Amino acid sequence: MERADLDFANLPFAYLKTDGNIRYWFREGEWSEGELSADEYISLHMAAVVLHYGQAIFEGLKVYERSDGRIQTFRLDENAMRLQRSAAALLMEPVPVALFREAVHRVVLANRRFVPPHGGGASLYVRPFEIGSGAEVGVKPSREYLFMVFVTPVGPYYKAGFTPVRLRVEEKIHRAAPGGVGDVKAAGNYAASMRATVAAKQAGYAEVLYLDCVDNLHIDESGSSNFFAIRGETFITPASSSILPSITNMSVRRIAEDLGLKVEQRPVSVEELASFDEAGALGTAAIITPVEAVSYRGVDHVYCKDGKAGPVVTRLYERLLAIQTGEAEDIYGWTEIVDEG
Repeated sequence: MERADLDFANLPFAYLKTDGNIRYWFREGEWSEGELSADEYISLHMAAVVLHYGQAIFEGLKVYERSDGRIQTFRLDENAMRLQRSAAALLMEPVPVALFREAVHRVVLANRRFVPPHGGGASLYVRPFEIGSGAEVGVKPSREYLFMVFVTPVGPYYKAGFTPVRLRVEEKIHRAAPGGVGDVKAAGNYAASMRATVAAKQAGYAEVLYLDCVDNLHIDESGSSNFFAIRGETFITPASSSILPSITNMSVRRIAEDLGLKVEQRPVSVEELASFDEAGALGTAAIITPVEAVSYRGVDHVYCKDGKAGPVVTRLYERLLAIQTGEAEDIYGWTEIVDEG
């Protein structure tokens, strides 16, 4: 295989054109067979529900090349089921798990030369999404849908990779509310978070850390990932009905237990920031990113010394990444080889 002519060691976390994407249309009660396309654009009716009433959901997962040259996915079924939960929340047609898997495998194989080489720190990012494509003027669910998957080779989400970042607690802007759609990957959630995130980055922070919108006293999540902290031998992560259930978080909680840590998923008071020994952000894009400090009301709560991640966050990161890249045995059944025939 001739690999794409890219500087894989210095890839940004950004879109790069690849050889193709795959599209499935839901019309007249059934999904199409799926069409591979080199076209980067979508033709939509001007009254498409997605454009006016926001029926848009998405997922994100990564594909890695193993040391033996094979390609593997990570917890693909969980992404498929989370997309189904998102579809249910927005009254959209659910994508069957089997169709989701087929789409991912087909589009990855069609772009095999863009999968970064093993051990270089890069991956192939896979973006499945679904939109309401039918034309409606009244507020109602679409009768037609487009499910599409594209891929792009990426470097670390945060430019410095596994290097501590700084967060700022956001008290005025809320990402989502209980009873809403904060617990699913609805595109509108991310549009609503941009004003807080952009302002934080302009002030020198990597991201914001949101509080709950009921009493502003409990930590929810950051703009792009879940939050966790380490206190002694305990892994602590917030529980809230407005937090997106992270597949990475789910996986790391299991790894933490197997490493002998006590795991607590519960409401976490913002006042606890002062008591943590280590902290981190975790999600598909970020994997695990150590948090250097969290700024809250003018006080920096610092969790890293000399700009280095703490020992527990490092152990969790190394263990998770080893499973994702095929360097460690997958005793959980989380990975899946993409069959190249």
